Amino acid sequence: MRNILHSVMIASACLALTGTGCTVKGTINQITDTTSNVTGTTSGAAWWNEDGQIKPDFKATAFVTFNQANLIQDLAAGRGEYLGSMGRLLGIPADRQTAFYSAAQSNYSQVADQTPAGLLSFLRKTSKSFMQ
Repeated sequence: MRNILHSVMIASACLALTGTGCTVKGTINQITDTTSNVTGTTSGAAWWNEDGQIKPDFKATAFVTFNQANLIQDLAAGRGEYLGSMGRLLGIPADRQTAFYSAAQSNYSQVADQTPAGLLSFLRKTSKSFMQ
């Protein structure tokens, strides 16, 4: 609704300024193109498939983003349900998860103040040696 009002206001201003070369059609097209570009890149649509499920490539990213504080607590402790879930999302076999927890805990000081992207990068790097 806000975008429609904004479009109408700009179109009205263009009509009032007839000598400027501003056209209603041109202005509305510019607004809708910009709005489409913004919503297409910020809505998270790239994360979801047509069934509304998170795409496999983004599951770990979403998990870290939404559970960062709990995940950091588990990293400090070297165990916990969030760290276990992260290990499964990264594809670490069950028999190697305990070793992954220890490796991640030993480097906890590197990630205590990280962004979600930095934390995920650290976890992916740490997990590589525990993959089959």
